[in-house]
Amino acid sequence: MKKSYLSETVQSIQPSGIRKFFDLAATMEGVISLGVGEPDFVTAWNVREASIMSLEQGLTSYTANAGLISLRKELSHYLYKRFHIDYSPEEELIITVGGSQALDLAFRAILNSGDEVIIPEPCFVAYGALTTLAGGVPVYLSTTAEKDFKADSADLRTKLTPKTKAILLCSPSNPTGSVYSKEEFEDIAQFAKEHDLLIITDEIYAELTYDEAFTSVAAIQDMKERTILISGFSKGFAMTGWRLGYVAAPPVLRDAMLKIHQYSMMCAPAMAQYAAEEALKNGLEDVEKMKKSYRRRRNLFVGSLNELGLTCHQPNGAFYAFPSIKSTGMTSEQFAEELLLSEKVAVVPGNVFGPSGEGHIRCSYASSLDHLQESLSRIQRFLQARQVKEEASAILK
Repeated sequence: MKKSYLSETVQSIQPSGIRKFFDLAATMEGVISLGVGEPDFVTAWNVREASIMSLEQGLTSYTANAGLISLRKELSHYLYKRFHIDYSPEEELIITVGGSQALDLAFRAILNSGDEVIIPEPCFVAYGALTTLAGGVPVYLSTTAEKDFKADSADLRTKLTPKTKAILLCSPSNPTGSVYSKEEFEDIAQFAKEHDLLIITDEIYAELTYDEAFTSVAAIQDMKERTILISGFSKGFAMTGWRLGYVAAPPVLRDAMLKIHQYSMMCAPAMAQYAAEEALKNGLEDVEKMKKSYRRRRNLFVGSLNELGLTCHQPNGAFYAFPSIKSTGMTSEQFAEELLLSEKVAVVPGNVFGPSGEGHIRCSYASSLDHLQESLSRIQRFLQARQVKEEASAILK
């Protein structure tokens, strides 16, 4: 098959850097994976039961393109009660096939060829690729651990050009776990209004904040009209395999995305939508239980990493730690590969999330306490063995 048959745009995109280490880990026995961005909880029984009931009742037809109106009404109520944002279920919401499809719809709906999207990084690996596939240009903005890997208006100004169309924000962040405060969002909101920019906000981890209440940028005064809110049920409700997300946006933007959704996807799976409706109605207690468990794990894991000399800022959301491994003198990829081969612990090298991630690794603490403690023991053994090797090498010199 000739390469010329392929789209040049697709050829220009690199495969996900996350997969390399998991493909290798899958061939090994006894590996503890701290890499998968997925809750280790099973979807709550009442949510699964709602889906089973829908199947038993034969509710297997297409739904409305935008999703079940009953689900959209429940989602509208949830967003208002939980995050203080008022969205019309009929005019401003679409149920999508995961948050990833919602992101794809947003980019394709707003970007013309050459339009630029400012993306603070380290960031989720799909952002740049989806921007490119929609004809846009990802403009990466480096952030630092000293600022908790967050951007402000002064940072954004350095990347502003006449072609800038939007800013993409992720809070809580994948991979760093950083969470923007209301005051930090107000600063960025003022910048967006000053330069007439849209904001795409990825809030898939909104339910998983630990030290302060979550604030959506869409809830900032006068920002709802220029914000596309992306989220879903995967992380907070432990429903990754159900592939159900949503997008909330002003009617003009929502209608543009709905047109693409109609032609490319028709609608999200009906049985998953019935499950999500039950999750919103009766699943928030389960969310709180998961959140408390993640908080305990975070405190143990991040505290232990710092004790081992792998400096790690306190992640206030999601379920990721992003420690620095610079003290080892290794690159992110070297560290991840050697740790996997020698101690069978799988982590993600930070550089796959952008140049600012170099010198760090991403570790998911969405794993049992036993696994986390064992992985910490293995990491300690790995660091000690490396130190002994370096000291022996120094003596020989």
